[in-house]
Amino acid sequence: MNLTHIEHIGIAVKNLQESIKKFENMLGIKCYAIEEVKDQKVKTAFFQIGQNKIELLEGTEPDSTISKFIEKRGEGVHHVALAVNNIEGALQELKEKNIQLIDEKPRLGAEGLHIAFIHPKSAGGVLIELCENKNDK
Repeated sequence: MNLTHIEHIGIAVKNLQESIKKFENMLGIKCYAIEEVKDQKVKTAFFQIGQNKIELLEGTEPDSTISKFIEKRGEGVHHVALAVNNIEGALQELKEKNIQLIDEKPRLGAEGLHIAFIHPKSAGGVLIELCENKNDK
């Protein structure tokens, strides 16, 4: 698997607008993008820090993954996203290693990235997202 960098750290929040203000004040930088990913029932906001990003996530429906996460665990780190050059190849390699996946095939995520998740049971309790920016190719 050809990992290139930590793409972003996803943080689940109850109120995206309030959290954007807090993070802008704390980090001294502006949120550069807000996007809703309807099929994932989530609104996202991004902060660029060098090559890496922080993604704030707010559930848009009570049954969304983010809303359920916050209900169970409260606000906080939801996932770590790793950039890969070939997401399909990475998923195949993980399957061959018997790593439990949430996504067998990539799907479209925020910022047009192709994404897939590794189950926390295979990653020490951490939800890992793989991301590939096919627009960079």
